[in-house]
Amino acid sequence: MTVLEHSLINTADMAEIARRPLAVQSCALVVIDIQQKLLPPIFQKDQLVRNAQLLIRAAGILKIPALVSTQYAKGLGATVPEISSLLAQTDAIDKTPFSCFGSDAFCAAVKRLPSRNTLLLCGMESHICVAQTALAALREGYVVHVASDAVSSRTEWNWKIGLERMRTAGAVISSTEMMIYELMQSSSSEAFRELLPHLKG
Repeated sequence: MTVLEHSLINTADMAEIARRPLAVQSCALVVIDIQQKLLPPIFQKDQLVRNAQLLIRAAGILKIPALVSTQYAKGLGATVPEISSLLAQTDAIDKTPFSCFGSDAFCAAVKRLPSRNTLLLCGMESHICVAQTALAALREGYVVHVASDAVSSRTEWNWKIGLERMRTAGAVISSTEMMIYELMQSSSSEAFRELLPHLKG
């Protein structure tokens, strides 16, 4: 097989994955390292926090399991209160590897969700912990959707280049509202009506 043929096959596979609708019963949300000492210099941090909150609220309403990570919390602080308050029943998995998949505790938590083959990612930083987690998830065979407006980095360039790397690797680059509306499916659903006040905010 030539390099070109291999590239075309991968492109076709990626297009097929992107065409598949998100299914609530297949998804898990991963909230990556939105921490007290990491957040202040983040590009468009208010947008990141607001959209991560929306995804967490949607996951709660739809009963989508959520996993939360922190990067060396002893030095970089806990998850910011705006996020942790929405995840009171979920303990953050602390790690030192940049990829969540470098943590045995995270890998064990993911394996406890056997029917969940699609990971929805939000958090920071786009070009480091989010990207490395996305790439590892893809290598493990997960479908990965990244909420482009719920991830960021300290600089706009690194935010964008992180998204580009993940897209090239096969992740679906999406947005918060795109994910939510796809998961909700209909404006007539009770779940959508429950979330709507937050979407309007």
